[in-house]
Amino acid sequence: MIRKINENDREVMLDMFDEFYHSPGVMHAVPKSHFERTLNEVYSGSPFIDCYIFEQDGKAAGYGQLSITYSNEAGGICVWLEEIYVRPAFQGNGLGSEFLNFVKTEYKNAARLRLEIEPDNDGARKLYKRMGFSELEYRSMIIDKEI
Repeated sequence: MIRKINENDREVMLDMFDEFYHSPGVMHAVPKSHFERTLNEVYSGSPFIDCYIFEQDGKAAGYGQLSITYSNEAGGICVWLEEIYVRPAFQGNGLGSEFLNFVKTEYKNAARLRLEIEPDNDGARKLYKRMGFSELEYRSMIIDKEI
């Protein structure tokens, strides 16, 4: 089952955020204070973020976090698949594919679905290509500001 998170999911989401940011799927950890800010933004009803929990056999199996923007390049709403995480015990059960299909359906009016991938994450790359994603040749640059 895929559903939007709610306040009752706070602790399990904090745990899964921490697991994700200490997994091979990311290039570096982030401060735990970011996790709380993310949940506060979701729970505030912000139109710029959605977060879904994946459940299997009544257990939290993973999550997906989406950011919603407008893209002139894409000509419309862009849904960034910011984070997709499936806990190790649930990997290989099709949850990643199920979530990607869910996003394609739920956000069918978006002009673009976009995600980033850690360069050595070949398993995710294969999944995303199989699901219809193609690679962009952009390099990302950022400025992180203290909040």
